[in-house]
Amino acid sequence: MNPVAAEDSPYKIKLPVFEGPLDLLLHLIRENQIDIYDIPIAEVTRQYLEYLALMESLDLEIAGEWLVMAATLLEIKSRMLLPREKPIKSEEDEEQLDPRLELVERLIEYERFKSAADVFKEREDMRS
Repeated sequence: MNPVAAEDSPYKIKLPVFEGPLDLLLHLIRENQIDIYDIPIAEVTRQYLEYLALMESLDLEIAGEWLVMAATLLEIKSRMLLPREKPIKSEEDEEQLDPRLELVERLIEYERFKSAADVFKEREDMRS
């Protein structure tokens, strides 16, 4: 992640550059030392929205995918607040009822690809 600065302001603010919304989520999870399988959606959503607000205040261009992820986090948060219709009987039922599961799977897959890309980058650097 490369730092960027706000060009038009009298002072410089440096922010890490994220390659996409999953990169930011992974950063928040690592920074807060959160178990990826037990993400506290309320806290992560708050931090994600704060970052988006900062990007807007610095007039940084926000792509639609960032806003879609914010909407996804808010949807998961609201689904977690709703009472469950029936009691959980097995792990399979719990997986189906946990709205975070799809997001966790996407994050894990993204983390694998990011790690593989880092390995290829290191190999490319060694060969040049």
